[in-house]
Amino acid sequence: MRITLEVQHIATTAPRAWIVPALWALLVPFAAWAVLRLTGVEPKFRWSQAVSFTPYVAAAALLPLALAVALRRWPPALAWLAVVAMFAVIVLPRALPSGNPDVSGPRVKVLALNAFNGTVDADALMAAIRAIRPDVLILLEYAPWLAYALTERGISELLPNRVGEPLEDAWGSAVFSRHPLRPGDTPIPGEGPAQIPAVVTLPGGQELDVVAVHACAPSSGWRVGCWEPSIRALPPAPAGGRLRVLAGDFNSSLDHAVLRELIATGYRDAADVMGKGLTMTWPYYEQPPFFPKVAIDHVLADRRIAVLGFDAFALPHCDHRATLTELALPEIGRS
Repeated sequence: MRITLEVQHIATTAPRAWIVPALWALLVPFAAWAVLRLTGVEPKFRWSQAVSFTPYVAAAALLPLALAVALRRWPPALAWLAVVAMFAVIVLPRALPSGNPDVSGPRVKVLALNAFNGTVDADALMAAIRAIRPDVLILLEYAPWLAYALTERGISELLPNRVGEPLEDAWGSAVFSRHPLRPGDTPIPGEGPAQIPAVVTLPGGQELDVVAVHACAPSSGWRVGCWEPSIRALPPAPAGGRLRVLAGDFNSSLDHAVLRELIATGYRDAADVMGKGLTMTWPYYEQPPFFPKVAIDHVLADRRIAVLGFDAFALPHCDHRATLTELALPEIGRS
């Protein structure tokens, strides 16, 4: 009888013998990922691509923790709990809304879209513009054929003012506005896609700096060397005076140190402020629903500006989702 019980015990525990070593082995890459992300240390190239998937890695870390707890393997469970806690510090704040400054100035709707080298459905884009009635429209990958299609469909009746030009090969960018618009004071240098500064004059005379952002992609070849400089070339938040908003395709997520450093100059990420920092924006064209997406399209608002709303939505024949942000500015003289 005793031998039978021992055999049954071995048969029950043997299939689980590999689980604890596997839990410890799997812990190493997860812990390394969390430490790299928390410290801001960024090995070049592949990490620049991979780190955007940190929210998915954080979610995956819950599974080994749950398994260790279910099996009552407490040493690995405690170790996994520490890793999950690190990921929680990194990711959870994006799902929690933040407060806003008390402002009573003009409201501004900013619609921004990477137009997939101008292949976005022009009718759908114009329908969105008519429905939303943005004060400012930012288009990246603004190609000549898209410019022609939008002109034919009457964009100048809704947004009569423009800074920036259409270009081929995804290089073009433009800022459109319902209100008077002029080029920004200082061009943004760089060898990648055009990043366009402009100044909008709002009703009442208040001016707002707006920058159409299209950073290089950390994909391959020369783009790797172009990616970080294209973000560092963007203007920091002003310490005073005219307010500033950066909007568009940053090709960076909140898990990239270079973007967090830019935000730390005095911006706030609009999605993050609204508790929607996990709203993914790319890639959405001809991708299955289960394909992992990342949040690389942002609106960064001067911290003196209140963020009243943020949303993202897909348009036909476009790999990026459009972002729609509603902002409220302080009154002139109170910024």
